[in-house]
Amino acid sequence: MQEQEFTLGREHTSELETSKVLRSTYMLLSMTILFSAATAGAAMALDVPYMGLWTLLPYLALLFVVEKTKNSIWGLVSVFALTGWLGFTAGPIINFYLGVSGYEPILMALGGTGLIFFTLSGYVLVTKKDLSFMTGFLMTGMLVAFIAGIASVFLNIPGLSLAVSCMFLLLSSGLIMWQTSAIIHGGETNYISATVTLYVMVYNIFMILLSFLGGSSDD
Repeated sequence: MQEQEFTLGREHTSELETSKVLRSTYMLLSMTILFSAATAGAAMALDVPYMGLWTLLPYLALLFVVEKTKNSIWGLVSVFALTGWLGFTAGPIINFYLGVSGYEPILMALGGTGLIFFTLSGYVLVTKKDLSFMTGFLMTGMLVAFIAGIASVFLNIPGLSLAVSCMFLLLSSGLIMWQTSAIIHGGETNYISATVTLYVMVYNIFMILLSFLGGSSDD
């Protein structure tokens, strides 16, 4: 009887910790999205030029800082620095599509991103599927897509850029499901790490949808 009570108590504690990580992740994610929207608005107002691949250097550096500080209060500072930077660099891109196609593709991209995120996260939360088996495939796929994305900038291969965008869209969707699953099954206990993963995937999906919708509107 005592062993059963101990087991039930441990499971209850585990569920409470998981619920706390999930709540903290979604709260921080919403705050970082709002903050990055503000920095994007600032970049748009200042008419900051597009910086191309140079944006990757601060991004990678800030990812490293987040990883090193994720277990301290400085982790929150680094998360806002990272997401603020991504929002700031998105400003010139949004400005471009705003000038070319107007507000419609931007609003549709925002709506599509929200729909994808809540549908995928909701599906995992309801079904409670364990997607840990996808880890190797998703990580390898993101590495391949990242290298292919850089190559597409330098190589003038028809269709490569579109193929890379589709790869990132599918992999980002998969990583949203994977990260949500990791949280609810105890595989991810650090809400800062979880927030960064989900934010970057949401950012990827928004930018890809914007490129699709903005390009089609231009056509």
